[in-house]
Amino acid sequence: MPQVVAPLIQLEDVHFGYGERPVLEGVSLKVPKGKVTALMGASGGGKTTVLRLIGGQYRANSGRVLFDATDIGQLQRDALFQARRRMGMLFQFGALFTDMSVFDNVAFPLREHTALPQAMVRDIVLMKLQAVGLRGARDLMPSQISGGMARRVALARAMVLDPELMMYDEPFAGLDPISLGTAARLIRQLNDTLGLTSIVVSHDLEETFHIADQVIILANGRIAAQGTPAEVRNSSDPLVKQFVSAAPDGPVRFHYPAAEASEDFGLIATQEKQT
Repeated sequence: MPQVVAPLIQLEDVHFGYGERPVLEGVSLKVPKGKVTALMGASGGGKTTVLRLIGGQYRANSGRVLFDATDIGQLQRDALFQARRRMGMLFQFGALFTDMSVFDNVAFPLREHTALPQAMVRDIVLMKLQAVGLRGARDLMPSQISGGMARRVALARAMVLDPELMMYDEPFAGLDPISLGTAARLIRQLNDTLGLTSIVVSHDLEETFHIADQVIILANGRIAAQGTPAEVRNSSDPLVKQFVSAAPDGPVRFHYPAAEASEDFGLIATQEKQT
């Protein structure tokens, strides 16, 4: 019998929207401990919203968002901050402090949230930078490093408090093939070496499928597919097939709904004649 891995994150019939616009409509999913879960789908499908619900930035309109069996939406301020200390977040494009060195960027969470002596802070920061291959860049400023290096510095900063959960929001966006491959390997390696649980929001199909244990595809506010990369790749669902094959035509249409072209262009021609 295969071992059942308990979920660290669980969404139960979650509904959420911005004003009158629904984003998530009855989403239920599980993120097992120690695994890499990829959250994918078309732009605007609610992937980043899921990360914000897990982090407690948003609260679900209905349903439950559980972190280690605790309902994040019911936590008060201090308890929520305690839960967030068990989470790390890699923001899209890194979001480094531009007026701080690489070392100080990584040290920032330690200085803000702990009372560790500076000697220990130094050792922890250098260990995290070593893990992402940038110990030698500790004295550089963000303006002096490449985009791929900045992403790795941000990863070291996200890991510096030794979180149980790592969330990555488009970690491969804007990276060249070498930096992209390096980032993907780091996510997988750090997850396995440190015993993390990882959620990766990404549009890069090949690299993400290569490192993920399970893939969840969101579409139209619901889960369109969920399973191993191979299972999702072989899905018969038309929307999933379109996403996996990057087909321009399918359930997700290229054209925004509009009147017939003959009506619009005919109207323009009529207006021009009248003038």
